[in-house]
Amino acid sequence: MSGAATIGGSDRPASSSSHQPEEMPPIAPRLLTDLLDHAVERHGKWPAVDFMGRQWTYAEIGELARKAARGLQDLGVTKGTRVGLCLPNTPYYVVCYFAILRVGGVVVNFNPLYTEREMAHLVEDSGAEVMITSDLALSLPKVTPLVGTANLKRVVVCPFADALPGMKRRAFLLFKRKDIVEEPHDLRFVRFLDLIEREDDPDPVERDPDDLAVLQYTGGTTGVPKGAMLTHANLAANSAQMISHVGHMPDEQERTLGVLPLFHVFALTTVLNYSVDTAAEMILLPRFEMKSFLATARRTKPTQFFGVPTLYTALNHQDLNGEFDSVRVCISGGAPLPLEVRKAFEERTGVRVVEGYGLSEASPIIACNPLEGTVKDNSCGPPFPGTALEIRDPDEPTRLCQQGEKGEVCARGPQVMKGYWNRPEESARTFIYGALRTGDIGYLDEDGYLFLVDRIKDMILCGGYNVYPRIIEEAIYEHPMVAEAAVIGVPDEYRGQSPKAFVTLHEGDILSEEHLLDFLRERLSKIEMPSAIEFRDSLPKTMVGKLSKKELAAEEAARREAGQGA
Repeated sequence: MSGAATIGGSDRPASSSSHQPEEMPPIAPRLLTDLLDHAVERHGKWPAVDFMGRQWTYAEIGELARKAARGLQDLGVTKGTRVGLCLPNTPYYVVCYFAILRVGGVVVNFNPLYTEREMAHLVEDSGAEVMITSDLALSLPKVTPLVGTANLKRVVVCPFADALPGMKRRAFLLFKRKDIVEEPHDLRFVRFLDLIEREDDPDPVERDPDDLAVLQYTGGTTGVPKGAMLTHANLAANSAQMISHVGHMPDEQERTLGVLPLFHVFALTTVLNYSVDTAAEMILLPRFEMKSFLATARRTKPTQFFGVPTLYTALNHQDLNGEFDSVRVCISGGAPLPLEVRKAFEERTGVRVVEGYGLSEASPIIACNPLEGTVKDNSCGPPFPGTALEIRDPDEPTRLCQQGEKGEVCARGPQVMKGYWNRPEESARTFIYGALRTGDIGYLDEDGYLFLVDRIKDMILCGGYNVYPRIIEEAIYEHPMVAEAAVIGVPDEYRGQSPKAFVTLHEGDILSEEHLLDFLRERLSKIEMPSAIEFRDSLPKTMVGKLSKKELAAEEAARREAGQGA
């Protein structure tokens, strides 16, 4: 049952190489807080959040957000103030997200697993004045030294254990005490219960859907992370597009299984904004741990699940017992979904998985395969409703490519960002005739389905030829013993660069480099064949579970430098 209401467009040339938006009514600009207000008004008694077995209704979440908004104003948060959210998936995130937006503040998403140095960069770059974090050892000790530096003045500390149901709270305090850090005895630190102690309404703030709502920093896999400026209208539009894509509103409440971190833009839209927009129940897990994840799925019987490819890969290694029988909406995003991974999951669960595509700069979704209808292998589907896609020559971006011709994917739509925070020159380079340049290479087929080839920056130049790592990775995944694969370019004295593959195998399998190369010769051209294959027990991943080539490239560079110096 429910717990108490406390927690503890510009002109462009025409061409056949663009695909126009699917017909849908114009998307009216909205404030993100309207999503919560409508859910509270229409479905206040429905469960909004399930956290480790404890529930809050929409009415309770709305009341907590109201009180937190008042508390934030008392801390000095006004319209335009940047407020950091450095939290795992908990009810605190949902409440504080809407509270910040209610008072006209701007949410700055922080990954709790960032290093202190990474957090310091984001604090300085964003100008965040307030940080909301947990009392967990993985984050608070990294936030504390930043208070008083740059603009950061205040920290709100949310006790993790206070969000847990009774028995789990006692067990956590007894057996996980080492995971908790006491906040400093410093007036600059405020406990969450003190933030929500006042009953007064927050002062009204004049807001507009075009106001900045979220600074969503790009992953930083190449270069320094940049803050994508997403407005209320951008994020609310992507939620409306999700509703159109799903196709209808259900008669019964949906249940969204949310293990993807809410600080990641894919989860921000699908798990949070879209769920609140449809008054779905958000089943939140603070981190991915397989045993807990499967137990939660069995207990809650989710109807919607959004994951990244590595999550589907991990699930393919488990003995599943009907945990996904209730799922009707299942979407993969965040990275390309290998065909073999999708097929294996669908065969084992009977649940259809559709692949989507997006980026932080577009709130994030710009394309997705239909939930009903034709799904094309290795495609991320047609443009999202209300979105137009274009393929442009990466060397001459003013030229639109022909149908089927590979080029840079560009997008237009109400979900596209205003630009990068405090980076006008980079913002200008990211748009061409008003279209967002994604930095990804792809093509559109005769039906308007988008096929991604690779990242422009990941492309390998082999003897003057363009080689795309994703094509090689897809071929490697076809081998039944392969669990994961990543391909990068390495220096080659003869060709300039050549592909090198890093591979993990399914548990108990043994595969030689020679055997795998023989397997690939039937699937790849000579220029695409890896110059080397390195088998590993595991591959590096980003903090949201995507395979990361950045670490592999750094390791390879260090290895070669050491070899040259020997």
